[in-house]
Amino acid sequence: MDDDTSGNDLSADPTLFSAIITPHRSLSSTGFVIFMLCIGGISFAAGLVFLLLGAWPVFGFFGLDVALVYWAFRANYRAARAYEEVTVTATELTVRKISQRGEVREWTLNPVWVRLDRIVHEEFGIERLFLVSHGRRLSIANFLGADEKKSFATALSAALGEARRGPTRTVI
Repeated sequence: MDDDTSGNDLSADPTLFSAIITPHRSLSSTGFVIFMLCIGGISFAAGLVFLLLGAWPVFGFFGLDVALVYWAFRANYRAARAYEEVTVTATELTVRKISQRGEVREWTLNPVWVRLDRIVHEEFGIERLFLVSHGRRLSIANFLGADEKKSFATALSAALGEARRGPTRTVI
C-alpha cells in the first residue's frame, strides 16, 4: 500500500499573514497617454508659433521638453515595478524585496524573536517601520503612506503575536 501525500503537505504551517507592498502611482497608463498627447500638442503649437516667427531653434527645444517629460515618466513607471512580500507563519517570517530590475533579496526570521519597531512623528504619524531581530534592523513597507503603515503595522503585529503564541490545537 502506497501512501502518496506529496500533494498534501500536512507539516506546512498555515499562513498567518501575507502582504504584497507596491509603490503607489496615481497616473494610469491611459492617463499617461492622454497627458503626453496634451503636452505634446501644446508644445507643438507653441513651437509652431516660434517657427513661424523665424525662431526655428525654439521648435526643437519644445520637442526636447516633451522627450524629457516622457523619459521621466517612463523611469518613474520602471521604478514602480519594485515590490515587497511579507509572509508570516507560526515558524517563519519571510521578507522578499524585489527590485525594479527583478533582483530578489530575501530574509527569513523567527517570528518569536522579531520585534516591530516604529519611528513616529507627532504630526504625520508612522514614518518608518523596522523588523528588529538579534540587534539587526530591516526596514520594511517604505512604499506606504503613514496611514497605510499604521494599518500594516497593526496587522503584522497581530500576526507576530499569534505566531508567538504558537500553534493551537482543537481537542475533539
